[in-house]
Amino acid sequence: MARLRAAVIGLGRMGNTFDDEIRYEVARGGVFFLPYCHGPSYAASHQTDLVAGADPHEGQRAEFGSRFGLTERQLYADHRDMLAAERIDIVSVCTSARYRARIVQDCAEAGVKAIWAEKPIAFTLEEADAMVQSCADHGVVMAVNCSRRWHPLFHEAHKLMKAGDLGEMLQVTGYGTCPLSSNGSHLIDTMCFLADSRVDWLFGELNETDAATADEDLQGNAYLAFANGLRGYMRGMNCGAASWDFEAIGTEGRIRSSTHGLDFELYRLVPGGIRGAGLPVKYPYPWPVSIEGMGEIIISDLLHCIETGDSPRCSGDDARHALEVAFGIHASHRSGGQRINLPLDERSQRILASESVHDHTPARFRRKAMFAQASR
Repeated sequence: MARLRAAVIGLGRMGNTFDDEIRYEVARGGVFFLPYCHGPSYAASHQTDLVAGADPHEGQRAEFGSRFGLTERQLYADHRDMLAAERIDIVSVCTSARYRARIVQDCAEAGVKAIWAEKPIAFTLEEADAMVQSCADHGVVMAVNCSRRWHPLFHEAHKLMKAGDLGEMLQVTGYGTCPLSSNGSHLIDTMCFLADSRVDWLFGELNETDAATADEDLQGNAYLAFANGLRGYMRGMNCGAASWDFEAIGTEGRIRSSTHGLDFELYRLVPGGIRGAGLPVKYPYPWPVSIEGMGEIIISDLLHCIETGDSPRCSGDDARHALEVAFGIHASHRSGGQRINLPLDERSQRILASESVHDHTPARFRRKAMFAQASR
């Protein structure tokens, strides 16, 4: 297949500089294999040429152009001008979720072949519905960056479970201190990925009762009942030493990921133990022979889907479901802890994703100001 022409809309952290944080900030690392964010992944991939970028912020356009060798004529303040002027095959949407729904629909209507969007998919299920429908109507492949679906070691866990290595699957558990819409999309979607199923119904609670009637992006916990019979427990409130741990339990074994994905453990039952019930024995975890950057894996997946018509590992529909689970947890809490069945009838209610609260200023510049204030 010929190299595809790629562009990025939203030239800030996830569009451009997030990999620098992974490399140079001590607190970062673990779950990411670089390149991870969008611009660096297109530049590194042998399957794409990065040809344009769009962002209303002049400083972000200038830095993106300087890093990737784009001229001023290839950088646009308005994404609609870029879509009209450039022939683009694959486009990333890395803006705040506040603007993402309309931009994704603009891209689909402009005739791109694939869209790689950031999470959460949108503020409302109504917006998410429109995004998914627009891509379907125009034959556009849409992937949303709930990234553990493309993480090589989580992918190995999924393969082992699908192959029956853990026996009949029983339960998945996820711990991640996070608001339910923004980084909660990672937590919820990873559990759905490991369960290989969608959530059918749930019970949930939020960490702030007084704020639960508003559109604030809150932390929460949930008991999840998956359509294939698995059960799950999700803790999105303070997880202490267990933050961003996952476990999948089957009748014949279990897999546990801990320390932000740095450590994976595989246990299988062998004969023996008390009353012959079996002994859990730790086995070496099957690391892949080689590991690509996660962004490059996503690009390869998108190109495969363009060629075959398959769905990407995390489609727009998958991301919509993660958002719907977050809304379901809110609904359960507001009802006094009642069971909530999915899908939800209410589609217009909003969760203002926490990462979008101060989006009048680009996140990268907010971080710079925060670090400057802290160093005084």
